[in-house]
Amino acid sequence: MKRTLDGGGKTAGRHARPHERTRRPRRFGVVSITVAAFLIAIPVGSASADPKPSLQDMAKQVEKLHVDIETLAEQYNDQREKLKNAKKAADAAEKTLSMSEADFEAKRAKAVALAQNAYMTGGFGRMLTFASSEDPGAYLNRAATTAALEQQQGEEVAQVTKARETAEQARAGAKTRIAEVQKLVNELGAKRDKITKLVTTVESNLYRRALGEAGRPGTRAVRVNLPVVGSGKAAQAARWALTQQLKPYVWGAEGPGSYDCSGLVMAAYQKVGISLPHYTGSQWTAGRHIDRSELRAGDLVFFYNDLHHVGIYLGGGMMVHAPQTGDVVRIASIERRPFAGAVRIAD
Repeated sequence: MKRTLDGGGKTAGRHARPHERTRRPRRFGVVSITVAAFLIAIPVGSASADPKPSLQDMAKQVEKLHVDIETLAEQYNDQREKLKNAKKAADAAEKTLSMSEADFEAKRAKAVALAQNAYMTGGFGRMLTFASSEDPGAYLNRAATTAALEQQQGEEVAQVTKARETAEQARAGAKTRIAEVQKLVNELGAKRDKITKLVTTVESNLYRRALGEAGRPGTRAVRVNLPVVGSGKAAQAARWALTQQLKPYVWGAEGPGSYDCSGLVMAAYQKVGISLPHYTGSQWTAGRHIDRSELRAGDLVFFYNDLHHVGIYLGGGMMVHAPQTGDVVRIASIERRPFAGAVRIAD
């Protein structure tokens, strides 16, 4: 089903009414409004006498929900990548702190030993009361050396102390970041669960109506053995992605039994030795941007202004992708979604 874009670059029909927009939370507002709107739109027992929505209207509802849940899925993937980075930063800070503490203890032990030695030998006081039989020049040299060592050790201890304090701050900051991102991930997960249930309800109503009126099921996905031209890693990734046909779309999944759109891309390129993040936004910047006329097998094709959907181009205007909740990995035309751009990851 095609969508038209408004002047702001967003899918038509996705704007909330004015009174809804004023109450929209800053984060993930579109999703929240969608949930509320469609909960109201779903017929319940007492409203059964009201005019039923047409199959076309119900299909549009389902399509809109799928767009929203896919957008939410990629927000989740983004935050999950940030969570991984935050945990890496925390691990690095922990290691740095351990090294700083060990260095601090070593430097402090040397400083203590030097101070104890100075105390036992009389320290700098002996500079004034050295024995007449001792060579004054040698004694003064030794005293100067001792003073320099004490100063050096003191400076080293101060530097290590500062480094340890910096490492402690880094560790604390990393832990705070983990807590913040984990909270966002949890919030997104809760929103996903709510919309997933809503999608199931709306789809069930749609399919029951469609079966009742048409007496037959809708189009089913079938495995298609499509030849892929090319021998490089990109073409190999595309061929592997084709072997995953009919595996179910699962929000946030990256295989081997199910995928979301960016999870399928990540898994396909991982099979040919190329590491990609599980997030469309990062995959968009992972390679060289190319014109639509340059497309060849294995290139990544992105859709919608917010880049929330990605597929792997096969050739002839076709791609393999994990479409949406309730669907499976399948081949589709790139004309069926608003094209945003393409990226070449490898030759």
